[in-house]
Amino acid sequence: MRFSPRLPLAFSSFLRFREETPPLPRDSTLDEATIEDGAAREAEHRREVSLVPPTSIAGRALVTVIAIMTFLAAIGAGTAVLIADASHEWRGEVSREVTIQVHPTANRDLDADTTAALTLTRATPGVADARAYTKAESESLLQPWLGSGLDLSDLPVPRLIVIALDNGVSLDVAALRQKLTAKIPTASLDDHRLWLERLDGMAQSVVVIAIIFFLLVLAAMSFAIAFATQGAMAENRGIIEVLHFVGAADSYISRQFQYHFLRLGLRGGALGGACAIFLFLFGEVFSSWWKATPAGDQMQLLFGSFSLSLKGYAIIVLISGFIALLTGFVSREIVYRHLRGLN
Repeated sequence: MRFSPRLPLAFSSFLRFREETPPLPRDSTLDEATIEDGAAREAEHRREVSLVPPTSIAGRALVTVIAIMTFLAAIGAGTAVLIADASHEWRGEVSREVTIQVHPTANRDLDADTTAALTLTRATPGVADARAYTKAESESLLQPWLGSGLDLSDLPVPRLIVIALDNGVSLDVAALRQKLTAKIPTASLDDHRLWLERLDGMAQSVVVIAIIFFLLVLAAMSFAIAFATQGAMAENRGIIEVLHFVGAADSYISRQFQYHFLRLGLRGGALGGACAIFLFLFGEVFSSWWKATPAGDQMQLLFGSFSLSLKGYAIIVLISGFIALLTGFVSREIVYRHLRGLN
């Protein structure tokens, strides 16, 4: 063991720490009950005297930082779950339908071509139901883009046939497309594969962005915990070094810091997670009120009902607990590294 130049100062700090615990009376006339009572009071006082101050301005500031970081991480994870669930619903709805467009062409009867395509489709294995849109229904689909009150009779508006697929029998899309092309050249079949690929790509991109955001939050919070731990060690450097040099186990010293910062992490994580859960619950209630507006319809198309599933809330709770454990782990490792440097 090499001598530390800070040892005299550290020892004097340790003596001041030790003086906070009043010694037992040394009167030989004390009975056994009095001695046991005094020993119990001394042990209780020692438990109350913590190596790390339980409350401080730095501790409250760290709780605030942890709460903010937990809130941001939970919001990012919850939003990713919302979009992933909405994408799954979109994929399920789109993959259960196939669309046929019958385009108007000169010298051909559009109604006859639509009826022929409908008859051919209904006779195909794997088709549960098929429905052809009327001319008025097809024109009404264009109103969100062209507005109402326009005369669309001169526009080449195609007829749509929506096919509901049978869950028990798979549809041979290539064979149906070939039959349609041979019998009705103006008909085209769309199995929405391009849209499904775009939905999958969008959902995967959102998940990747959420993971990157979560890792950035963890990195920023780890730096904040490291600075807070180093500050707490600087305030108690003398006591820490004396305890180390007189033979106190490094695990005991680091455990004091770990428990202290674990409590701070639990408080900050619980606060940030609770705020995130409240925000999603408020968003769910607000979306039900806002659903009747045009903007509400667009939000519902993007996020579904804006209702976070139980899986999403469970992820928020897990994030809060993980951040609390990370807080204690980071502080413990920093103290361990400092104590190893004293050897």
